[in-house]
Amino acid sequence: MKGQRIGYIRVSSHDQNVERQLENISLDRTFTDKASGKDTSRPALDELLSYVREGDVVIVHSMDRLARNLDDLRKLVQNLTGRGIRIDFVKEGMNFTGDDSPMANLMLSVMGAFAEFERSLIKERQREGIALAKKKGVYKGRKHVLTENQVSILIARVAAGDQKAALAREFGISRDTVYKYLKNNK
Repeated sequence: MKGQRIGYIRVSSHDQNVERQLENISLDRTFTDKASGKDTSRPALDELLSYVREGDVVIVHSMDRLARNLDDLRKLVQNLTGRGIRIDFVKEGMNFTGDDSPMANLMLSVMGAFAEFERSLIKERQREGIALAKKKGVYKGRKHVLTENQVSILIARVAAGDQKAALAREFGISRDTVYKYLKNNK
């Protein structure tokens, strides 16, 4: 039985266009994450890993879309190929089956190292930009998710005994954010 052709797309932010990554490629199913590639904790990636079966082909635009960390990239490729799943990287023109040559494994390591290096440069430039903006007095930090009125309601409901996790879901924020609001309003 012939396996399915499954696409994986990742963009870092919600306003980025996902269409260009695998356009004009025939796929049976596509999984799309709008999340950072800093780690492998991504809902669509987890779903893809549970969905794919032996004989399937996973198609990804480029290695850095799958992982920005060399160890994560290697583990994902080994996990998939170890289960009899082929992985194709369109931009690099490379595919991995588990029966790969030493040269293919070297290329995976080199390209993965470049993706990791690029992520480090992005983080460094971001830190430098924030430091410069703070020095000029123009950096205000992240915008608050909740209005002052919502924060007051949140604090009152926590004081009344409502569970923080339930409040986080209701307000559309993380539990960590609930705790930050509570800490900042003591």
